[in-house]
Amino acid sequence: MTVGVRVMRLDHGRDLPLPAYETTDAAGMDLRAAVAEGEPCRLAPGDRAAIPTGLCIALPPGFEGQVRPRSGLALKNGVTVLNSPGTIDADYRGEIRVILINHGPESVTLRRGDRIAQLVITPVTRAAWEEGANLEGTARGAGGFGSTGGR
Repeated sequence: MTVGVRVMRLDHGRDLPLPAYETTDAAGMDLRAAVAEGEPCRLAPGDRAAIPTGLCIALPPGFEGQVRPRSGLALKNGVTVLNSPGTIDADYRGEIRVILINHGPESVTLRRGDRIAQLVITPVTRAAWEEGANLEGTARGAGGFGSTGGR
């Protein structure tokens, strides 16, 4: 399925490539850091920052954008998306900014154009609550964390 999404580049992101699928079956598109040239963002261990992308989008109703970590950045540097997945609602028109956190033991420097996260566009299902006095039973029941026996 393909869905049209309007995109607007802000001045500080004009020269950066638009997000694109890097392989035929890729689910996500890379978002890039639109930090100023020569002014990288340094994340010390434990630091977090909202990194600009220089992009604003207009998703059609019934869709959302999910901002997800890049596996390579997480594995190599311990850097991940703090509110993962971050949600971009269909009615949001501001700049996409990615909240990154450094869980690694060393500082990480993010430079202009670095790939910092993935953006996945996905349909949204809306719930219609049906309140009741009880719920149907299941084999698990009310068992919580760790109740399925996995180690």
